[in-house]
Amino acid sequence: MKLQNKVIVVTGAGSGIGSALVAGLLGREARVAAVDLRAESLKSLSADYSSDRLSIHRVDISDRKAVEHLPDAIIKHHGAVDAIINCAGIIQPFARINELQYEAIERVMNVNFYGTLYMTKAFLPYLLERPEAYIANFSSMGGFLPVPGQGVYGASKAAVKLLSESLYAELLYTNVRVSTIFPGATKTNISGNSGVKMPGSSMAANEQKFQMLSAEEAAEAVLRGIEQNKPLIFTGKDSNSMNWLYRMNPVYATKLITKKMKTLLS
Repeated sequence: MKLQNKVIVVTGAGSGIGSALVAGLLGREARVAAVDLRAESLKSLSADYSSDRLSIHRVDISDRKAVEHLPDAIIKHHGAVDAIINCAGIIQPFARINELQYEAIERVMNVNFYGTLYMTKAFLPYLLERPEAYIANFSSMGGFLPVPGQGVYGASKAAVKLLSESLYAELLYTNVRVSTIFPGATKTNISGNSGVKMPGSSMAANEQKFQMLSAEEAAEAVLRGIEQNKPLIFTGKDSNSMNWLYRMNPVYATKLITKKMKTLLS
């Protein structure tokens, strides 16, 4: 999909990969509707990228009624919608499923899965009316590979994976293309934005085992994938290699990731 002059909706736009996507899209001369829950993040984004091609929208994507009003607001501002990039997501507290509270479980599922579903259903009728349109949904390595301590987060992202792949199949002979995105390890503040306190020293030590991308590098990989209409977009060598390894030998891959993450559960 050619991004120049297209109207692109980005959720989770206030920070991390979402903010980097906004910057990358504006650099490609797209029009961007930035969606985020945090007003202060949107205010900062608007100050950083003062442009008539950028609009900001404070919306909780887990609120279905609020999401249903969003297309009208964006179309009123930009005149149309050509694509949505569902980047918003949160992680769970680092805990085994047996120890995880239902409140945390429901919050993760509501944002990661239902938020993506609400955005997709709200915008798809409008996208089908465009000559060329796009849906790009963020899954995760945890969506195809079990990660101890992030089991419900992984389940939410596995749901996004299958939802997106089903959309790809259902929309194959329409004007709407679909990508599922699998980010590798990326330097963002997802734990802070999720309101989750991660094990400090253990986490820092574990991060050294991974070659982490910057948010800008991850966003650039995503936008190149969209421009090339790639159904599956992997950012980072870790995401690509673990996908291959899990397909070839799921038991070995599971034991490998469990060993790497062991210190975070001790």
